[in-house]
Amino acid sequence: MSDFHELIQFIRSEVNRDLKRFPLPESPAYLYNPIRYTFRGSGKRFRPILVHLSGRAFHVDPDSLMKISLATELLHNFTLVHDDIMDHDDLRHGQKAVHKKWDESTAILTGDGLFAIAQILLNNLPERSNNICRFFNEATLEVCEGQALDKEFENDITISVEQYLSMIEKKTGALLGACAALPAILIGRDKDTIDALDQFGRNLGKGFQIHDDLLEIYGDADTMGKSLGSDIYAGKQTLMVIMARENDSRELSEMLNEVNNYSLEVMQNYFTKSGIEKDTKKMARGFFDIARSYLEKIEKIDRSELINFIELVEKRKN
Repeated sequence: MSDFHELIQFIRSEVNRDLKRFPLPESPAYLYNPIRYTFRGSGKRFRPILVHLSGRAFHVDPDSLMKISLATELLHNFTLVHDDIMDHDDLRHGQKAVHKKWDESTAILTGDGLFAIAQILLNNLPERSNNICRFFNEATLEVCEGQALDKEFENDITISVEQYLSMIEKKTGALLGACAALPAILIGRDKDTIDALDQFGRNLGKGFQIHDDLLEIYGDADTMGKSLGSDIYAGKQTLMVIMARENDSRELSEMLNEVNNYSLEVMQNYFTKSGIEKDTKKMARGFFDIARSYLEKIEKIDRSELINFIELVEKRKN
């Protein structure tokens, strides 16, 4: 795995390099300075890395892969800039959120600009740009639907596990599915292959988000770069909260009614003793295993790096 980790670091550094030297005009500074600012954030670059790994499995042209990978990262940052406004988050990728460093109007325009630049990148691809843009935009709409559902679900104690899983497939899984499938679309692979890659990414995304819910409670605050338990304090319907409510609504209600009076340790003990931590880990593993099974369905592909990537996501600490 050491060679694989070196590959991941290399791809991440190449993506960061291309973001920092991305040719943007100087004027109007109101638009382009905040866009440059988002490029400097310390993101993990999981999405562009997945694009490159998927493309490497099919021996896709690296220059085209970089265009697609940058477009997916720009789209991801577009959603984050707007999400930070809606969720009142002050920090993003180790620096102030755009709406906090400037203002909400600037942040809205910055997100719009990021999305437009992503479209321009994809339209400059040498082949099948129409098919790629259509798939990319369909995934974008799903991400927007997922964010809408996430906002609708806040403080709604009727949300079920099934509704939650549908929401995270849209909000997180759709873009990861696109990252996996777009290189295959570029080289004209068959529909079954594209669908299998899309489902691989979607299930990877669901496992990723559920694992994120666990880290939100059991992770290390310094490694995570945010306060643990913040989603619960904000009234978000995480998987663990939903499972707790379905298992023992009375005890959970007592805790959530006075959530600010409960320490993180109390919440950790509750989720552990109730078996919810164990069940959540099991569900995350299940989606990672489904992701692996979709890779096995694809013929004439070197899937080793993609399988290693699943393990990397599954074991991440932040």
